[in-house]
Amino acid sequence: MDADFAIIGAGMAGASLAAELAIQAPAAQIVLIEAEQSAGYHATGRSAAFWTESYGGPDIQPLTSASGKWLRDRGFLKPRTALTIARQGQEAELEQFGRRYADLGVRIVHLDRRELEGLIPNLRANWCGGMLEPDCCDIDVAALHQHYLGVARKAGAKLICAAGLKAAVKMSGGWRLSLGNGQYLRAKILVNAAGAWADNVAQMATVKPLSITPYRRTMAQLQMANAVSPDLPLVLDLHETFYFKPENGRLWLSPHDETPCGPCDAAPEEVDVATAIARLESVVDWQVVRVEHRWAGLRSFAPDRLPIYGFDRHAPQFFWFAGQGGFGIQTAPAAAKLAAGLLLGQCVGEVDPSRYSPMRFG
Repeated sequence: MDADFAIIGAGMAGASLAAELAIQAPAAQIVLIEAEQSAGYHATGRSAAFWTESYGGPDIQPLTSASGKWLRDRGFLKPRTALTIARQGQEAELEQFGRRYADLGVRIVHLDRRELEGLIPNLRANWCGGMLEPDCCDIDVAALHQHYLGVARKAGAKLICAAGLKAAVKMSGGWRLSLGNGQYLRAKILVNAAGAWADNVAQMATVKPLSITPYRRTMAQLQMANAVSPDLPLVLDLHETFYFKPENGRLWLSPHDETPCGPCDAAPEEVDVATAIARLESVVDWQVVRVEHRWAGLRSFAPDRLPIYGFDRHAPQFFWFAGQGGFGIQTAPAAAKLAAGLLLGQCVGEVDPSRYSPMRFG
C-alpha cells in the first residue's frame, strides 16, 4: 500500500488532520493507522467535553478561539458558561486572570460573592468571587470525531484499526512502515498524531523524542442527594485543583490531577476519586449519594506545555502533531487547519504556527 500521508493515531488529532488534508488536497492518498480496535478509544473517548477560551492558558487561547465559530456553526457546541472561582485572599489573582483574557478578546464578566451564590447553591463562605465566561460550551465529542472520520473516509482516506506501528524505516522518498496486523505501507510523509505514544512513535522512526509526557486525569460521575441543575456552569477554581459540571442530572467531577505515567489504558485510582470529592465538599455543601462511574484518560504535554505542530528539525519527512494536553478537542478545527497548511506548504490560517513549532526544542 502506498500513501502520501500516513497518520499514526486516529483519535481526534489524527481524524481531524486527515479530514482537513482531504479537504485541502483532495488528490492526496491518506492512511490513518490506529493501534486499538476502534478509533478514539483513549483520550478522545474520555474527554470532559467542554470548550472554554481560558482553558489551557493564553498560548492555547488563539487555537481555541479560532475553533469556536467552526464548531458552533456545525452544531457541535451547546451553551454552558464557565465560572472560575477564587478563595478569600486570591482577589488580586482573580482580577489579573480576568484582565489577561479580556485583553485577548475573551468575554469575561466579574462576579462578586452575592452573584456567585445565585449560580452555585450552598456555596461555602470562603469563596469570594469569580470570572464568568458566557461563551463556554459543551462539545459533542463523539459526533465531532465521527464527522472528521466521515469526511476523511468520503474523500478516500483509509482507516486501519488494530494495526499499531511496529517499525518505521526511512527510505529514499519516504518511509516503509510495518504494522501490527502484518501489513506494510510506504508513505512519503509520516505524521505522528499518537498522543501519549508520540515519543514511542518517534523512537521507532529513529527520530529524537521531544519528552512528551502522558499524565493521568481522573473523572467521576456522581449521584447527588439533590438534582443537579442543567443550568449549573462549568465550575473551575483559580489554582486548577478541581472542576465540575452537570451531565444528564448527574455531576461530573475531576480533581484536576496530573499524575505522570507511561502510555497505557489509563484507569482511575480510588485515592484520586476521594480527593475529588473532598475538594468538591470544600466548595459546596452538597451531599454525594454515590459514585456511579469513574474513569481516567491521558493528557500528553511537551516540557513547555504547548502543542507541537511541524516537521522535525532532523527528519524533514516526519511531522509532529502531538502534545495537545487536555485541549486537543476544543482546538481541533484550528489545529488541523494549521497542520494541514504546514504539511502542504500552504497558508495556515489565522493562528501563528511559530510558537508551536518543534524547532523551539533546538
